Amino acid sequence: MVVDRSKELKPLSADVLYRRCDPATFKFKDTSQLEALPESIGQERALEAIRFGISVRGRGFNLFLMGPAGTGKFTTIRDILTKRAATEPTPDEWCYVNNFDHPDTPSVLKLRSGMGAQLRADMNRLLETLRTAIPAAFETENYRARKQAIEQEVKSKQEKELERLQQEAEKNNVALLRLPSGLGFAPARRGEVLSPDEFEQLPDSEREKFQQVISTFEERLQPMLRQMQRYEQEGREKLRELNHSVATFAVSHLIDDVRKKYAEVAEIVSYLDDVEKDIIQHVDEFLGPQEHPLAALIGATLSTEARGSAFFRRYRVNVLVEHDGKEGAPVVFEDSPTYSNLVGSVEYMAQLGALTTDFNLIRAGALHRANGGYLVLDAHKLLMQPYAWEALKRCLESSQIRIESLGQMLSLVSTVSLNPEPIPLNVKVILMGERLLFYLLSAYDPETADLFKVAADFEEDMDRGTDGNLLYARMLAGIAREEELLPFDASGVARVIEQSARLAGDSQKLLVRRRVLSDLLHEADYRAREKNKQFVSAEHVQQAIDAQIHRGDRIRERIQEQIMQGTILIDTQGEKAGQVNGLSVIDLGQFAFGHPSRITARVRMGKGEVIDIEREVELSGPIHSKGVLILSGFLAGRYAVDQPLSLSATLVFEQSYAAVEGDSASSVELYALLSALSGIPITQSLAVTGSVNQYGQIQAIGGVNEKIEGFFDLCNARGLAGDQGVIIPASNVRHLMLRQDVVDAVRTNKFRIYAVETIDQGIELLTGVPAGERDESGKFPEGSVNQKVEARLIEFASKRLAAGQQKPMALES
Repeated sequence: MVVDRSKELKPLSADVLYRRCDPATFKFKDTSQLEALPESIGQERALEAIRFGISVRGRGFNLFLMGPAGTGKFTTIRDILTKRAATEPTPDEWCYVNNFDHPDTPSVLKLRSGMGAQLRADMNRLLETLRTAIPAAFETENYRARKQAIEQEVKSKQEKELERLQQEAEKNNVALLRLPSGLGFAPARRGEVLSPDEFEQLPDSEREKFQQVISTFEERLQPMLRQMQRYEQEGREKLRELNHSVATFAVSHLIDDVRKKYAEVAEIVSYLDDVEKDIIQHVDEFLGPQEHPLAALIGATLSTEARGSAFFRRYRVNVLVEHDGKEGAPVVFEDSPTYSNLVGSVEYMAQLGALTTDFNLIRAGALHRANGGYLVLDAHKLLMQPYAWEALKRCLESSQIRIESLGQMLSLVSTVSLNPEPIPLNVKVILMGERLLFYLLSAYDPETADLFKVAADFEEDMDRGTDGNLLYARMLAGIAREEELLPFDASGVARVIEQSARLAGDSQKLLVRRRVLSDLLHEADYRAREKNKQFVSAEHVQQAIDAQIHRGDRIRERIQEQIMQGTILIDTQGEKAGQVNGLSVIDLGQFAFGHPSRITARVRMGKGEVIDIEREVELSGPIHSKGVLILSGFLAGRYAVDQPLSLSATLVFEQSYAAVEGDSASSVELYALLSALSGIPITQSLAVTGSVNQYGQIQAIGGVNEKIEGFFDLCNARGLAGDQGVIIPASNVRHLMLRQDVVDAVRTNKFRIYAVETIDQGIELLTGVPAGERDESGKFPEGSVNQKVEARLIEFASKRLAAGQQKPMALES
């Protein structure tokens, strides 16, 4: 039986179910006539925070841009930083050079912008020049003559010592022999050395005399040899002084030319002084490189060129950060914020089977490249990389970048490696991520609040209105122009605005998630180009929307098919006690849809427990469980103030095999309980959604459009009877942006949508029976729903009390 409820509560009119955007309100023909917005709309709070964060230079005033993906965080910060960085001074460049005293600790040079590449080129030219000039200086006739004189002087002194010793030996019939193994003495007669046979034929006394004399001369030979070594040492010293003098002459004027060029940079001048000392000290390497020390151990040899290149690397300049003539501060977007990509690394190269490294293999990280400017990172990607978050915090806290491997940082390896001098850090770091990520970091990592003091919170939507629509049209014009899409005419813009309000879940709001809008514009552009149109109109936008739905609604169609086949039991006609059609939403990421669920309740006498079967089998989320407990509080507060709630009830989502979460079904479950308690049947032509509080007020829920459309699709498939509809919270009316077919059905009275504020309004619609209010005596009207529920609960309480009184009597008898 269809109950006429028009006298109690009127259904919503079709006009409030969809807020249209009239294309006639726009003064433009298409978006090509509109100027793009200079900045994101609807993000005034976030933009203010960004401007403050990048302007203040205090310690720890880094930024965290938080908000859902697609809200334009990246585009906004990119545009703002690009414009601001162009007006700021270009930061210094940084170079690593050899520390000749401690090669394992390379030194860092701070240079003006553009000077790094210039110094590197100058040092390369200097090195090439020296490799030619030094050998040439050592091949002059003057050098050869002076070197020969030193060698001749040493040789002359040694010959004099030998000659003197030889003359004394001849006087004693002893000859001084020059053997391959050194100097020696032998017996002689008339200047001829005796052979061993001749020596053996001599008398014993004479042989003994020779031996004594030879022994005496051998003792005198040792001091003489030491003296000759001193002559050699003196000669080497003189030769070294000569080489030093020649090398200084060949090197100094060449390095002086470079030194004058960088006279105003004390660090470079000091470095060039060290270079000059080291070149003079190792001048032999310029004349002919020595064999690699490992070559003999492994039986390998290196070419002269390879040996020379290995040695001359010590004079190179490793320009870690160069700006290459770029003006303004750097803006770095690091897409892969690994530990080494952030703080830099020291690479290794294989040489003769061993891994070696030097300062030339130090590589810059994102912090080096962004030093003096801005570094933008994705917070989630950063936290996913081992120790990257800790490394970033360490650098920001110490205001310097120290390059070391993970093994060194964690003290896991003891391998000797480089320990480069740290570089001072002055950078503004901008992290981007979800709000929950920022809140969790702030709660569990106290350093976050000290290092990221400015949070820019991006909104998902903006207010809708005449001014808002025009601003939105300009934003769409900017996206279309930037993405090289066809212009959108006024009707196309209006349809996008309407769909944006639907996506925002509020007819008074517009979605400002740039990524979602860009995807829709791209697909609408595709539909227009497919038909060789010059503009994108409402027709093409609608086709794009329909195509998006069609691609994602396979599961929705399957569920409705199972309902139509009777596999899933859902009634849309008739009446039944303790059974209500609830509405749920399934979110598949890019597509969400609503579908009805049968919710039933059974009651009996008990201890005041309302058992949620979903919770008992651990299919209920905490919010759903909370909703069930709230409706228990409502029952006790309304019907069992002066007596115990002697109720045992069970609630369940029939044919539900997945987790249930949310409190949007709490009012539905309460309606089912009231029907089961009162025995009054509930019409199955209405579906219900809404949460309830302990005072019986109906509260707003999410996904109201999808829920209404889900029940409408089922009723439409079975045939609209005119009494079917949906009951929603009154506070959700502003969120309605329903499909056109639903609006048309409501306009022709084939489908109804009711908005209620209280449980009493809802139960009257579902049962056709007045809910009833307490009179002055505190009683509900006879025959009302509330009166029947209260009477049933009083009955349960009386029976329970009677059962409790009979138990002691039975024991006594």
